[in-house]
Amino acid sequence: MYQRLAHTEIAPELARAMGGVNVVLGRSSLNKTLIDLIFLRVSQINGCAYCVDMHGRDLRKLGESERRLSAVAVWVESPFFSALERTVLAWAEGLTRIAGGPVPDSLYEPLKAHFNDKQIVELTYAVALINAWNRIGVGLSLQPDDAASLVWPEEA
Repeated sequence: MYQRLAHTEIAPELARAMGGVNVVLGRSSLNKTLIDLIFLRVSQINGCAYCVDMHGRDLRKLGESERRLSAVAVWVESPFFSALERTVLAWAEGLTRIAGGPVPDSLYEPLKAHFNDKQIVELTYAVALINAWNRIGVGLSLQPDDAASLVWPEEA
């Protein structure tokens, strides 16, 4: 497999703009682990090897166990995720699979038990962002490498 185009070299302004959304999201009220769980699960659904690799490694750096990482793909059947995480993963999957129709209230309403309105918007942006990155990764055949990692604002 090969990378089709070097998108950051060809369109650096677009890459920086997308990266800017990552930076703002990193400053949100959501914790990094939760955001990376979203990023990992959505990337698994979308089949983006580059992003699955990156966010799996980022979660390991944040202290996630191999056991939980292995269970993300089957979180519904797994006992390793909290009610909050399950609510977020269900929302992320619902938003990612919108081709099947609108996201039902049964996925939206549980968010209110754990998050305020701003956080629900932040979660929604996180799902939208990783879906966009996945389309870039899959469309341009980005390949996992040792350098890939999400840079959060305090690390930049």
